Amino acid sequence: MTPVVDQAAVRASKKGRVARLVAVLAGVGLLIHGSVRGTDDLWPFGPMSQYAMSVPGNTSIDDIRISALTDAGTTVDVPLDSGGVGIGRAEIEARTGEIVADPALLQPVADGWAHKHPDKPQYVRLELIRDTTTLIDGRVSGPPASKILAVWPVRR
Repeated sequence: MTPVVDQAAVRASKKGRVARLVAVLAGVGLLIHGSVRGTDDLWPFGPMSQYAMSVPGNTSIDDIRISALTDAGTTVDVPLDSGGVGIGRAEIEARTGEIVADPALLQPVADGWAHKHPDKPQYVRLELIRDTTTLIDGRVSGPPASKILAVWPVRR
């Protein structure tokens, strides 16, 4: 049986075409703005890079981070971004092997923090840590396992 199709085409009014054009331009403008900023903060109008790949159901996911002991005696996670230490997480992840081989490469992290936040507690020791999360059937299986990969006593 052949479906019945109304042959009369309905054209959008000028007002309707302008509204659609404005909506498309606004969406494209927001996407460009989010892409130029290079952050995921404005999702869905910007990159969502952490979901750029699929993950098998039974696997391990590694996350690299830096922990710092401060001169106030507290331990904090180092904010790896332009506002924190001026060094991005991707740069640390890309150079993990080099940092493990030469922990002195962590010194610029402490220097960046000291330069950007002179009024806050300063870092006295940095640890490069790999957190490994295990997935079983696509679900997290317990808390992440942490392994210290490198330690650096900060030079002042």
